[in-house]
Amino acid sequence: MAPRKKDEILNAALRLLAEKGYEGLTIEGVAERSGVNKTTVYRWWPSKAALLGTALVEARVLDFDAPDTGSLRGDLHALLRGLAGLLTTPPAADIAVAALGAAANNPELAEAARGFFADRFARELPIFERARERGEIDDSADAMTIMDLLAGAVWIRVVFRQLPLDDGFTERAVNAVLDGVGRPGGPEAGRPARTGG
Repeated sequence: MAPRKKDEILNAALRLLAEKGYEGLTIEGVAERSGVNKTTVYRWWPSKAALLGTALVEARVLDFDAPDTGSLRGDLHALLRGLAGLLTTPPAADIAVAALGAAANNPELAEAARGFFADRFARELPIFERARERGEIDDSADAMTIMDLLAGAVWIRVVFRQLPLDDGFTERAVNAVLDGVGRPGGPEAGRPARTGG
């Protein structure tokens, strides 16, 4: 399949998802929107979940390049600003919310969503590799946990709380994760956690 035609099919799938939701997304609708025969689409993708899985990873509307600002803090700020933009700007915002909402009820689509997040994390890893080389983090730093905390903060604020992201939100989130929020040597420092009873 020609790359341009493939891009048209993938983008059509994502735009229809944003407009009609997962239930309203059909292979026939994608074929019509992209100007190809539906048998061509079925030849490459046996189901709409398979098509959507490819689209989430490969379509340009959700694409991003991992930043390289010269520091871990700068890279994470830039990465989080990019995610915030994606989740607040149509059509990408509608696509992301519709796809991941539908994945909760569809095992095949959930598999596609896992592929999407695995691809994103693979693209983010060089940020942490460079940070280790610069001595900003040690080898025990858990890159996936760091990204889950940061991306989760944006998702919760935008999608679940439906609150706007002010200009300083991503910076505060990165600072909280990298610097922590407790006071070293404060009254709770060094105390064992209380148990119920």
